[in-house]
Amino acid sequence: MPIRVPDNLPAQTALEEEGVLLITERAALRQDVRPLEIALLNLMPEKIKTETQISRLLGATPLQISLTLVTTSSYAPKNTSAEHMLAFYQPWETVRDRRFDGLIITGAPIETLPFQDVIYWRELTQIFDWSQSHIQETFDICWAGQAALQHFYGVPKYKLPEKMFGIFHHHVCGTRDGLLRGFNDDIAVPVSRHTEIRRTDFPVDAGLSVLLESEEAGICLVRDEAKRQTYMFNHLEYDTNTLGDEYHRDLAADADIALPQDYFPGDDPGAEPINRWRAHASLLFCNWINDLYQSTPFDLADIPNISSARGESVKLARHPGGLT
Repeated sequence: MPIRVPDNLPAQTALEEEGVLLITERAALRQDVRPLEIALLNLMPEKIKTETQISRLLGATPLQISLTLVTTSSYAPKNTSAEHMLAFYQPWETVRDRRFDGLIITGAPIETLPFQDVIYWRELTQIFDWSQSHIQETFDICWAGQAALQHFYGVPKYKLPEKMFGIFHHHVCGTRDGLLRGFNDDIAVPVSRHTEIRRTDFPVDAGLSVLLESEEAGICLVRDEAKRQTYMFNHLEYDTNTLGDEYHRDLAADADIALPQDYFPGDDPGAEPINRWRAHASLLFCNWINDLYQSTPFDLADIPNISSARGESVKLARHPGGLT
């Protein structure tokens, strides 16, 4: 089934060229289907790139997805045109009375700032609290994962001596959570961080499960059943050239930046990188959507009255045939 994105969203052209199945809002309204309602709180400065990356992964799933683009009400982005924001985004204040099956919160290039110094920190904490009553499952990426752990559990972040930057090998930890169905034992993951969180700071009784970890890059993926959150601290959603673009951008700005590790063939910044993470990115999001579909109620008004235990059949009277 296709992903439904706002009509005329710039990502449409790129996704159609890649063969991602799309359905317009007008066409979707003609179908008697209850799509999964996913909100994307996009905190990245280059919003169109991030919209495309996330839409591509959601569009690879077998269920119809309706994507709502959300922005903070307390901060106006500077790197995306006001016309684009007005045409395609809704401030959180305008959607806070709605319920969604899923919420994805992106990272933001502000990780070296203390959390409380972020302009929209207060609003973001309200969104985290709102997710507990209006969202079935939340997927927090990079800085958003750190921010959520800080808000829910007081977990601190630590500044690294130098940027963790490149492609790092990660291994599956412990039992295979449903999110990791079909994963290889060892996977390559793009990493671009100045900070990290540490397992030793996790509250012992919180039930936080580390699912992916690297000896070099640290914790990558954490599942929080109690809060119905998934914390991903790295970037499987990145395009092939994203790390290269970051490197050349920082180099042009005379920033102190090293070559991304194990990224350019032969460590030649002029060589074309090879994507070694695309399949696992699609698999992770497909697994997340599948588990979300298994746990979410047919009537969004029932969120979050139903348990989201993964891998169990949902004891809920659904519409025959699922979300149709």
